[in-house]
Amino acid sequence: MVNKLPKADQALIPIEKLVKYALNPMKDPDKARSFELALGYNMFNAEKLIENIKANLHKFAAEDKGDKGYGTLYEVVLELTGENGKTANVLTAWIDDISKNEMRLITIHVD
Repeated sequence: MVNKLPKADQALIPIEKLVKYALNPMKDPDKARSFELALGYNMFNAEKLIENIKANLHKFAAEDKGDKGYGTLYEVVLELTGENGKTANVLTAWIDDISKNEMRLITIHVD
């Protein structure tokens, strides 16, 4: 049995995490270029990436990375098919934030 991300069905993916950082060529050009080339995602279709992650998050194993005092950290590598029809591995990191009682995406990149 695969260890799923706890609270995966309620996991929060802040759009700002994508449009201000991961998919923003001015903030992180390498990461943004990787998403565009590998999967066809950019700042203008970030919502589609969020939908794709949410639809597939329950299919992949979550690795417990421990708790550094703010909540348990998890890593999930998802195999996603993007807007361009290509498939790539996307590494996501999550925190089960104890102060906010929420599971939230903290980082993401094409693996």
